[in-house]
Amino acid sequence: MFHVNPPVIGITIGDPAGIGPEIVVRALAHEAVRASGSAVVIGDGWVLERAMNVTGTRLEFGTGGHARLVDLANVDHRLQWGKIQSTAGAAAGQFIERAVQDALAGRIDALATAPLNKEALWRAGYRHLGHTEMLADLTRTSDPLTMFQVRGLRIFFLTRHLSLREALDQIRREKIAAILPRIDAELHRLGIERPRVAVAALNPHAGEGGALGREDLEEIAPAVADARSRGLTVDGPVPADAVFAQALDGRYDAVLSLYHDQGHIAAKTLDFHGAVSVTLGLPFVRTSVDHGTAFDIAGKGLARADSMIAAILAAGDLVRRIYVTQTPRSSRAERSDPQR
Repeated sequence: MFHVNPPVIGITIGDPAGIGPEIVVRALAHEAVRASGSAVVIGDGWVLERAMNVTGTRLEFGTGGHARLVDLANVDHRLQWGKIQSTAGAAAGQFIERAVQDALAGRIDALATAPLNKEALWRAGYRHLGHTEMLADLTRTSDPLTMFQVRGLRIFFLTRHLSLREALDQIRREKIAAILPRIDAELHRLGIERPRVAVAALNPHAGEGGALGREDLEEIAPAVADARSRGLTVDGPVPADAVFAQALDGRYDAVLSLYHDQGHIAAKTLDFHGAVSVTLGLPFVRTSVDHGTAFDIAGKGLARADSMIAAILAAGDLVRRIYVTQTPRSSRAERSDPQR
């Protein structure tokens, strides 16, 4: 089942001891979110009530309300704000598991997620490095792509949750050459007919011909040449201190960042509260906030919902883009007409 008009967005509330529940209720009260589509919250009713109390937000759940609620009622009422707790990690993991079930069953079109706490998940027995790895495991997706989206800037990542030392070991010609066609394909799915992609350089000034490191010369440039030989429009290595600004100005449709902080710093400096993380390659669209559980302010009513709002709106927009790109015109007409 695919809803599209309007899309049905599933929203998980994240770690119930963090700011996730607060930013979810604030986002659901936002006029743009209410106008964008239909929302289904996967969480715990008591936790949401507590979040509404600290934020001064009132929501109605159910038909005609702000959203429908899938209440797992799985959170211990002794839960403490702002603390790592195995019970919170267990509940957060169960929210994700149920959301994936609903997405695979077609009950929701996309998933927008509030932040998890990795240590709480690990204490609960989960062994995933993060949200993306958990979703990949639950959907049996071998290697999903992470894309940051902020103010028209799109950033993909060659490596994600690795130490810098480990990430450097992964910057190899074969790995870069393998990911570039996948990025091109995903950009096509988003409706970009002729994607232009830049690969960020690793070393200052792209290595200055080898004087400042040979990785750009020996690994990145040959991978870019491989991609071009396959008909892709790719530049690189482009010095990292310029490439993100160039993409923002419209020269490129996306940038391939080589390691976690290279791309995260660019996105979050541009707009910390508006950046959205997108997971591509799953059987459904998934977006997320680009920040953590912020235990230091959890339960104080201080958390801003900007990124959660942006994640929900982006989820709906991506569903529409992918749907329009992949669905034949006749089928689109049939699906969009409720009388058929």
